[in-house]
Amino acid sequence: MTQSDTNLIKLIREGDRRALAQAITLIESVRDDHREQAENLIEGLLPFTGKSMRIAVSGVPGVGKSTFIEAFGKHIISLGKKVAVLAVDPSSKISGGSILGDKTRMDGLSQQSEAFIRPTPTSGEQGGVARRTRESILVCEAAGYDVVMVETVGVGQSETVVSEMVDMFFLMLLPGSGDELQGIKRGIVELADLIIVNKADGDLVSAAKSVASDYSSAVRLLQSSHAQWVTPVVTCSSIEEKGINDIWDIVIQFRNSLSEDNLFDKRRIQQALSSMRRELDDLIFHDFHSSEAVKSVITVMEGKVESGLKSPAQAARELLSVFKRES
Repeated sequence: MTQSDTNLIKLIREGDRRALAQAITLIESVRDDHREQAENLIEGLLPFTGKSMRIAVSGVPGVGKSTFIEAFGKHIISLGKKVAVLAVDPSSKISGGSILGDKTRMDGLSQQSEAFIRPTPTSGEQGGVARRTRESILVCEAAGYDVVMVETVGVGQSETVVSEMVDMFFLMLLPGSGDELQGIKRGIVELADLIIVNKADGDLVSAAKSVASDYSSAVRLLQSSHAQWVTPVVTCSSIEEKGINDIWDIVIQFRNSLSEDNLFDKRRIQQALSSMRRELDDLIFHDFHSSEAVKSVITVMEGKVESGLKSPAQAARELLSVFKRES
């Protein structure tokens, strides 16, 4: 580890937000030299991680995730804690660009010295979460943030990816959508440790209560994230900041529930193992497409699939054989 790495670790441990931002930029870089430096950085910070509460906030676009996170974050800060927000923005698969506007949407929270907000592009990753989000969570923990929240893109793709990175998964719903269960897939609801019906204000209070009642009935038929927890369904108004303190109380209850029989520690171990397996998949994928032997035949093989001369499965097996021979 270089002197520069040691200095960066020291600054992060002191809570320097500029150093934290620099570290996350390094983690997100696709350059090989940056990747090696980032891995050294994470290794140096690991002894100082693991003390935060990791929370994911997911829901359809327009449900008010950013508004909720701002209200929730301000409440947590009022309790004397520090909050980090990793706001994952959708990237264009064509241009690679992203909106990265969450600091604008969380203007009040971003001005708090106890808060750190980092918008980050998905870069086409499945599950609505950036590839290096888990490592960014670890850096935020090492910097002394008590709660790390991950705002995901939405529920259009498998949210299993983000659920494997966090301790608690919030699913946010809209009131009065015209569909009691809003077409949200059963698997996503089963991931939820807490269901929040947002925008329960003004004329929508009654509709929000109705949706909450419907989901309360539905979750009883589903498998909870762990046997000792029945997923609560609550309403809140992020704009009026109503119900926010109750949600924090539920977070505390959930953590206490997980702490029984060491379930919290077991979940953290599973998070780390899932990350290792996903990283292994990424490395194999990268090595496969970097293989000169594969590059020399893949275009020909694709042509045979397009013309119907080979099935996709057969072509894939033959490409894998080429890769294995080179390895």
